[in-house]
Amino acid sequence: MSLSNEAREALEAFQQARGWEQRARLLMQWGDRLAALDEAEKSEDNRVHGCESLVWLVAFEDNGQWRFKASSDARLLRGLLALLLVRVQGLPSAELAELDLPGWFAELGLERQLSPSRSNGLHAVLRRMGELATAS
Repeated sequence: MSLSNEAREALEAFQQARGWEQRARLLMQWGDRLAALDEAEKSEDNRVHGCESLVWLVAFEDNGQWRFKASSDARLLRGLLALLLVRVQGLPSAELAELDLPGWFAELGLERQLSPSRSNGLHAVLRRMGELATAS
């Protein structure tokens, strides 16, 4: 699977970061890039269950490619969501279903920061993306 320019940019930035402090700062910066969801999008229908924090996910298809918006009440999780989104934006459903989430975060050097609950939460988001992609 090829990487988008934005995903490549993220990968380069995180691979150049030295240590957790720099990665944490980068994570917060990426989280700040997330497009804000309006209050109507923060509905129960858009809520991702299986996350300890509140997470909302909105999806739409554009010429066979998936686009997502997401947000969370947790700042660190917003950064992780931003990195997930840059990896999945524009993927067709088949590639979305095959995404190696642990592999992506390992490439970014963030696998140690993924506590079991954060990892489960991100998998819940990815699962929800797949459900939305196959439901349409």
